[in-house]
Amino acid sequence: MTVFENNDEAGTAEERFEKLSIFYPMWNEEMYIERALDAGHRAARGLIARGDIGDYELIVIDDASTDRTGEIADRLAAESLHVRAVHHEKNRKLGGAIKTGFASATGDLILYTDADLPFDMAELPRAVRLLSDYDVDLVSAYRFDRTGEGYLRLIYTFLYNLLIRSMFGVKARDINFAFKLCRARLFEHVELRSEGSFIDAELVIRSTRLGFEMLQFGVDYFPRTRGESTLSSPGVIWTILQEMRELRSDLDGIEPVRRN
Repeated sequence: MTVFENNDEAGTAEERFEKLSIFYPMWNEEMYIERALDAGHRAARGLIARGDIGDYELIVIDDASTDRTGEIADRLAAESLHVRAVHHEKNRKLGGAIKTGFASATGDLILYTDADLPFDMAELPRAVRLLSDYDVDLVSAYRFDRTGEGYLRLIYTFLYNLLIRSMFGVKARDINFAFKLCRARLFEHVELRSEGSFIDAELVIRSTRLGFEMLQFGVDYFPRTRGESTLSSPGVIWTILQEMRELRSDLDGIEPVRRN
């Protein structure tokens, strides 16, 4: 639920969200987890101070990690009422972790992002303000520059975005980037099915085809400095293509919903 507060100086009404949920899908992120949650705390407290939100929660989705990620998540949850840890008994990959994250969130505003902090969390207030000012349901960020992670992955991303645009007509500049800020009401109509990395595209495709508005904005990108990303591995790419094929007929049949 959102409320609107009068702003006497500006003569306008400002939208205030009751609660922000930030969730992080994690698999073997013991080197990043504490830094990621520290950044989440700072950003959320700043939003409270600005009057944009009333409360917040940080949710770690531990996707059956084999390192100390789950242990650290439980400790951080015990230390703060704003932190929750959700554990998968079996590894469900990115799609499964994201579905668990959206299902676990209790806020009326939800941010999904990665544990390796691919953008500066200081961008979050800007995203919240854009979502409110333009009255959209989804804010999706795109990266200004990806060359820091190598030209091969840059080519993969370009071709993937081109494929999504040609197959589904979605004009997204960086559809798989882990910065999706959503109104919770979106999930009264959007039911995600992907288990793999196609889930980012599925979220955008379902939302926009149902008639929900999306806004995109650019952010500086900070590549992973610890550990290795597996999102451009041949197995991940093959899974994305399989899910795209399997879900295409379902996605093509979506009709806009009527909303009050």
